[in-house]
Amino acid sequence: MSSDEAFTGYWNRPDADESAIRDGWYSTGDVGRLDEDGDLWILGRVDDMIISGGENIHPLEVEDALARHPQVAEVAVIGAPDDRWGQRVVAVVVAAGDVTAEALDEWCLVSETLARFKRPREYRFVDALPKSPSGKILRRMLREEAPTT
Repeated sequence: MSSDEAFTGYWNRPDADESAIRDGWYSTGDVGRLDEDGDLWILGRVDDMIISGGENIHPLEVEDALARHPQVAEVAVIGAPDDRWGQRVVAVVVAAGDVTAEALDEWCLVSETLARFKRPREYRFVDALPKSPSGKILRRMLREEAPTT
């Protein structure tokens, strides 16, 4: 952070600086893992983590399972407030065919890669997912639209 090109902080946002800059290092908020070869894989963002019933659920894991369904064109998974669990898993789906929430739930239940507690408790079907100009899904917009229970 000492070079002229490095990020030095947010403009007039000391609160954001305090949460993002720790011991002179900028924390991006990205979640990653190192594989057995030492390669770094970016998995998503800490902000996107869903905590339901005390369990951490990363949206990408759920999205990967649902995206394999032949009648799912696109999917984004978010956490929505839930009085009992803190958050519930919500799948926002762009269908590529005639698919129901029940069919997608069954797909998740028989998935060999997705734990039962990580499956969505709610499915919302939309014509398109909100995206940035670069094509990135805008999860915050989906979270703002999610009803609370």
